[in-house]
Amino acid sequence: MAKNIYVEGIDEMPVPQRKVELVERKGIGHPDSVADALAEEVSKALCRMYRKEIGTVLHHNTDETQIVAGQSSPRFKGGHIVDPAYILLVGRATTHVKGMDLPCKPTALRAARDYMKRTFPNLDVDSETILDIKLGHGSDDLRGVYQTSKFLANDTSFGVGYAPYSLTDRLVLGTEEYINGELKKSLKETGQDVKVMASRIGKKLTLTVACAMVDKYIDDIDHYVSAVQELKDKVYDNAMKIVNDDLVVNLEVNTGDNIKKKVIYMTCTGLSQEMGDDGSVGRGNRANGLITPYRPMSMEATSGKNPITHIGKIYNIMSRLIAEDIARNVSQDVEVRVRLLSQIGKPVSHPLNANVQLVSKDQTLLSKWKKEAEVIANDWLNNVDKVSEMIIDGKVRTF
Repeated sequence: MAKNIYVEGIDEMPVPQRKVELVERKGIGHPDSVADALAEEVSKALCRMYRKEIGTVLHHNTDETQIVAGQSSPRFKGGHIVDPAYILLVGRATTHVKGMDLPCKPTALRAARDYMKRTFPNLDVDSETILDIKLGHGSDDLRGVYQTSKFLANDTSFGVGYAPYSLTDRLVLGTEEYINGELKKSLKETGQDVKVMASRIGKKLTLTVACAMVDKYIDDIDHYVSAVQELKDKVYDNAMKIVNDDLVVNLEVNTGDNIKKKVIYMTCTGLSQEMGDDGSVGRGNRANGLITPYRPMSMEATSGKNPITHIGKIYNIMSRLIAEDIARNVSQDVEVRVRLLSQIGKPVSHPLNANVQLVSKDQTLLSKWKKEAEVIANDWLNNVDKVSEMIIDGKVRTF
C-alpha cells in the first residue's frame, strides 16, 4: 500500500530568518500544563497496568482532565489555602475484559497523585487539592478499530510538526526549563507556575517571564523585590548562554506587579491554580513544548490520548520526529514542515496524505532533498510501533 508521501519545496523565507517571531511556553506549573501532565501520566500508568494484567495495551483516552481553581490567602512568611483546587480526571478506558474487572480508577488516581507530589513540592496534594475521577467504558465503534497488532487509526484527523527549533524557540524552552530546574537549587522562592513569552523583531528580542513566588520563603516586600531581581539576573545570564551574541535580549519579569501598592505575584503553593486560573488539556503547549503562531499548529490535544491508535497523539509526535530527522540530514537552514492526515479505520502507517514542505529561498537542491525526505518519512511510518513505545516509555514530550 502506498504511503502517499508528497514532498514539495516552498520558496519563501524560513520563520527564523524573518523579521518578526512570537513564541510562548506555559511552564509545568501552569494549570493547562498540569492538566496535560496528569492526563499523560494517567495514560502511561494505564498502559503499564494493561500490560501487566492482560499483556497488551487496551483502548483508552484520558485527554479531558479539568482543573477548577480554588481560593487562597497568601501572605509573607506563609499563608494558607482557603478552598482546594478541584481536579477532575475524565476519559474512556477498557474497565473489564474477558470477564475480568481492571483497576483503572485506582491506577489513574495513584498516577495523578504521585506526579503532583514529586513535581510540586510546595503543594500538599492530600489537603490542598480535591482529586476526582470519571473514567467510563469506551464506545463500541472506537474500541472496534482499536487493534494493537494492526495499528488502525481511530479518527480522520491530522498531526503537524516542524524543525529545527529556532533560536527563539530554544530560548523560550530553555528559560522555562532552567527556572523549573537548575534555578530551584539556589532560589527556592520561585514556584513552578512559569510562563515565558518571546517577541523577536529582527535581532532584538523581548522576553517576558511570569513566575509565581512562594510566600512561606518570603519575609516582606523588600525580600520579594530582591528575590524577583535575583530571578531576573539569573534568567538573563542563562539566556545569554543560549543566544550568545546572536540576539539582543530585553528581559522583563512579573510585569503585573505594583510594588507601591503591594500587588505582587505571590502564592502559597507556587501554582496559580490555588486561586487564579483554571486549566484544561490541550489549551497550552503543542507536542513540541511550545506555542508558535508563526508555525503550523494543530488544535488537537496530544496528552492523554492512547499511544496505539489515536492520531491526535501519534501523528503530532511522529510529524515532529520526521521533521527533526529530515532537518538533521538536509540542512539546519531549511525549515521543515510535516503534516500527516489519517482516515479512520485505515493503518496508521499509511496516511491519506503525508506532506513534507522544505522551506528555503534556495530551491536548487530540492531534487536531492526530496529523495532524502521521502526515505526518512517512509522509514518513520514503517516503524509506528516504535513511536508508540517511545510515548509509553516517556521518551518524547507531549506538552
